[in-house]
Amino acid sequence: MDAATLSADKYAAYIDHTLLAPDTTCEQVKRLCEEALEFKFHSVCVNSSRVPLASRLLRHSPVVVCAVVGFPLGAMLSDVKAIEASHAIAAGAEEIDMVLNVGWLKDGDLSSVRDDIAQVLEACGGIPLKVILETALLTKAEKVAACEICRDLGVAFVKTSTGFSKGGATSEDVKLMRSVVGEKIGVKASGGVRDQKTADSMISAGATRLGTSSGIAIVQGSVGQTTY
Repeated sequence: MDAATLSADKYAAYIDHTLLAPDTTCEQVKRLCEEALEFKFHSVCVNSSRVPLASRLLRHSPVVVCAVVGFPLGAMLSDVKAIEASHAIAAGAEEIDMVLNVGWLKDGDLSSVRDDIAQVLEACGGIPLKVILETALLTKAEKVAACEICRDLGVAFVKTSTGFSKGGATSEDVKLMRSVVGEKIGVKASGGVRDQKTADSMISAGATRLGTSSGIAIVQGSVGQTTY
């Protein structure tokens, strides 16, 4: 689809409406869910401890509850990530966004990176898994290697960024990721997607989902104030 032709509803369908700050309150999660319902966003994306609340608020609605796992560093033990994923799903999560182990990737320990992702994928049991690469920390070769692993394992999406590192999504990274994973796997652009111009560039580059806390600004054609 030509990004230039998107209506507000079409933008909304791309958006994972995101709130991942460590000081997030119940009231803020409630508002996030209300906004997702009002603007018809694809999902809300929250920390796993907020899944029970979000799931209760969005029950019987078309809005999906997405939980982050191993967030934001990805440096914990793989079985801990898998346990977090399984508990989030039991609490109502319908999609999982995990952070891969960036240190292992930079070590060139691709076997451990693959096992890390595979453990969480198994724990998801068919629930869509998105794998966050944290592209701002990676070389091109490392991005390609991570995408190849994700493609071969058959995850649902590769995702650019947590929004908590030194950089976010770029259209160049989205284009690279799309070229590696092909058309069967989604690409999620996140980190710094705050307006329609940026959203358009990500979609044109191959993004099929946008992770942002500026979803309302995007559908309304204004500019969000947050960085995620």
